[in-house]
Amino acid sequence: MLHIHNGDSTAETAKKSNIPGEHLAWREAMVCGPTPTGLSAEEFLQLRAKHLSGAYGVSLEQCERDLRAQAEGLARFLGHEEVVLWFEHDLFCQVHLIYLLNWFAQRELGRTKLSLICVGEFPGIGRFRGLGQLSAEQLTALFPQREEASPTQLHLGAKAWRAYSSPDPAELIPLMNSDLSAIPFLKHALIKHIQRFPSTGNGLGRIENVGLELIANGYPSFKSLFPAFVRCEPEYGLGDAQLYLEIKRLVDASTPLLKLSNAVKGVTKGATKDAAHMLLSSFEITRHGRAVLSGAEDFVRTNGIDQWLGGVHLEGDEAGWRWDEGAKELLVRL
Repeated sequence: MLHIHNGDSTAETAKKSNIPGEHLAWREAMVCGPTPTGLSAEEFLQLRAKHLSGAYGVSLEQCERDLRAQAEGLARFLGHEEVVLWFEHDLFCQVHLIYLLNWFAQRELGRTKLSLICVGEFPGIGRFRGLGQLSAEQLTALFPQREEASPTQLHLGAKAWRAYSSPDPAELIPLMNSDLSAIPFLKHALIKHIQRFPSTGNGLGRIENVGLELIANGYPSFKSLFPAFVRCEPEYGLGDAQLYLEIKRLVDASTPLLKLSNAVKGVTKGATKDAAHMLLSSFEITRHGRAVLSGAEDFVRTNGIDQWLGGVHLEGDEAGWRWDEGAKELLVRL
């Protein structure tokens, strides 16, 4: 039996449980960076390794080795009687879930059974953030609740991944207007994804806007900002490194919205630092940051854009797509 967990935390806890089988940690962050369609498996691996290396300050060779080992572990699925996918409700997890459902949908499963455990709550936990919160005993209690992945779920996962990785975000609209109940948390996760597109109001996506508001309202240190953001936007499922990268983009802009204190010399622009340093970092909103926050200025028109959201590459002096919060619509900019 092979278990695929979203990250090392859950996988390590599961290894200490009474759950039988091999536990594979899915070490990716496909919610961030490029995930374009139309690439071979090798091209996609190299692209993701390049992104992860640049974003997290890990050597390209190490990233490639880790992704290859992950892919090889996945490719051995036919050697198991059952594969269990353990994921939760947030966007971070749902992106990985649809990627894996798409991957399995393109393969003959033979006698291997594919099962799902996908939850958004757990008894006794009032503010459920994810499976990483659970003890070995609690994970063991979830194991009997797994359900075999249906053909409908495989088909929907593949369809959702194609839309997420498409260069045209308009493909997400008919998907979201269709019946997504086979994957219960998918629709809300896709809404959170679309809200990441630059807003018509000030050129910032929801994550950057919430982060900027929190900094302006008394959470300047990253140590306080991260938990405040998680309380406000738990549905994104971002870790501290992912949020730090989003906020750092506002620091690195040609006309910055934020100033960063406690910066470490020699750190590549955009890259995260070690966890201890991130927690010691503090931000100060600039005059331009306040103007953008109020809607008097537009971040994209001032700074341009070079940002990947799934398979969509927004670049140049204007974002090709904008999110209209008032109308709840994704609009193309001609």
